[in-house]
Amino acid sequence: MRRMLLVATFLFLLSIPAAAADPIEVLVVTGANNHDWEFTSEKIEGFLDATGRFRVDVTKDPAKSFADAEALRRYQVLFLDYNGPRWGEPAESNFLAAVRAGAGVVVYHAANNAFPGWTEYETLVGDCWREGTGHGRFHSFDVRFVVGNHPITAGLGDLRAHPDELYHALVHTPGVERTVLAVAHSEPETGGSGKDEPMAMVLSYGKGRVFHTPLGHVWRGQTDTRASIEDPALRRLLVRATEWVATGEVTEAAEPEPNTLSEPEAKEGWTLLFDGRSTGSWRGFRQEEFPRSGWVIEDGALRHVAGAGGGDIITRETFQDFELALEWKVAPGANSGIMYLVTEEGGATWATGPEMQVLDDERHPDGGNRLSSAGSLYGLIAAPAGVVRPAGEYNRIRIRVERRHVEHWMNDVKVVEYDLGGDEFRALVERSKFRDMSGYAKATRGHIALQDHGDDVWYRNLKIRTLAPE
Repeated sequence: MRRMLLVATFLFLLSIPAAAADPIEVLVVTGANNHDWEFTSEKIEGFLDATGRFRVDVTKDPAKSFADAEALRRYQVLFLDYNGPRWGEPAESNFLAAVRAGAGVVVYHAANNAFPGWTEYETLVGDCWREGTGHGRFHSFDVRFVVGNHPITAGLGDLRAHPDELYHALVHTPGVERTVLAVAHSEPETGGSGKDEPMAMVLSYGKGRVFHTPLGHVWRGQTDTRASIEDPALRRLLVRATEWVATGEVTEAAEPEPNTLSEPEAKEGWTLLFDGRSTGSWRGFRQEEFPRSGWVIEDGALRHVAGAGGGDIITRETFQDFELALEWKVAPGANSGIMYLVTEEGGATWATGPEMQVLDDERHPDGGNRLSSAGSLYGLIAAPAGVVRPAGEYNRIRIRVERRHVEHWMNDVKVVEYDLGGDEFRALVERSKFRDMSGYAKATRGHIALQDHGDDVWYRNLKIRTLAPE
């Protein structure tokens, strides 16, 4: 007994987080740009603040803010989202002095367009948009890391199908030494140069560390271009870069960004069903297109808005033997469901596909019945109590179907296990409301479905891998 207590105490101590470091002070510099700076600066402030690692201020008047040299000294990072008039003195001298003394700089997208002829700024940026620079059309392309052992890039996978402008022929400032961390191939078919172009680089200016990326284009009035800064992979890169320019290190938590695949997952055959910005893998049940109302993308999640309609959605592909992983959360009192092996022969997704219940057990009436509680095989096999998390918190889910054997996992606990078509399963169906549904749980291949039950529900990290059938 004493040994068990010692082990339990040791594990408890391991679970206590180390004392948090003081937040890194960041000043986002904005207020003028030929791009949609109002949108990008708000997003930059939001995702940096959400990490808990930074304390973020925003200036829309850098000429005034930089005029106060003493106030400027408090900031460890100056995040430049600015392409406008020069700041004048003493702001410009104070800015350069702060960086020489050790303040870090992040140069974001069109900030490399700024201040033609200001030699010291061009030296700090390294590669600038100047005469001869250009880009093709906005499109999705891969960004490949060519230096994998830098603190910013260590452990990162390439940015796959990143939607953006791809700058080409940036003009290198003579005499400046910089290290290119990432490149993208600029395809002539999209208006590009036919060359690998630098997409992320690091350099020094005095004691200050500088990270520069031409990624992150958002054009005012073109909402589809917002996908660039909404890409979780780009946000992760910017978070890591911001910490590095401040401290020379990256202490990012091991938890990966939502809606991304780790290298081991990719090798194991996992693919994303949702990348945090596109609904291309989904369509409406018995529809050709994705619903125009009801379902929205919000902060990297696929959300159904309460009372907004839209109907159930299904994957465009069908699956036979597979493992599905995702996370869901619900609003207080909300109800939804995940169906699998769904066909469109029935009048509803649940008429053919078994359902894993999605529910706020505490507040929804269905939570009082284990057969309809969160994680259950709805109406047939109960899930244990105490596994689901409260409304507003994400639950980790896995559904595995292999040779007609099914498992439901919730928050790393196996909550349901059964054999499709077995005697016990058929007996359960005969005693349920599904007994008169001739197509229920009969398909060997089908769609994954997410239910519109009229309530607020969020899904993210939707990924799947096929399992080779026997």
